[in-house]
Amino acid sequence: MGALQWVRCKRTLSAMCPRAGESGFMDIEDWRKQIDELDQKLVALLSERARAAVEIGKLKRNTSLPIYEPDRERIVFENVQAVNPGPLPGRDLVRIYERIIDVMRNIQKEEIVPHQKPAETETELESDVND
Repeated sequence: MGALQWVRCKRTLSAMCPRAGESGFMDIEDWRKQIDELDQKLVALLSERARAAVEIGKLKRNTSLPIYEPDRERIVFENVQAVNPGPLPGRDLVRIYERIIDVMRNIQKEEIVPHQKPAETETELESDVND
């Protein structure tokens, strides 16, 4: 690699990886810090998606729509695969989304049929014995 190519490569690396030091390379701690930051963003996005699922659950409850909609899930899988730039293979991305959708479906079920609080017939003595 020529000197000019190395400078361009180093600039590209620095732009893609702002934590890259003077050498232009990131060590394992830099990568872990980047993953921690990405995880924070993922949590925020998943929470936003869950809020949307709650609202959809309310609409489904009010309109008697089914919680499980296989056609909609197929569309979601197609959409995420269409925008997937890699390196994550499409089949793995679909597996991740299957789990996300499963969790979101449970959130919708909870919205439609909330968990009931335990009956208040338990006495304090029974509670102590069962602890």
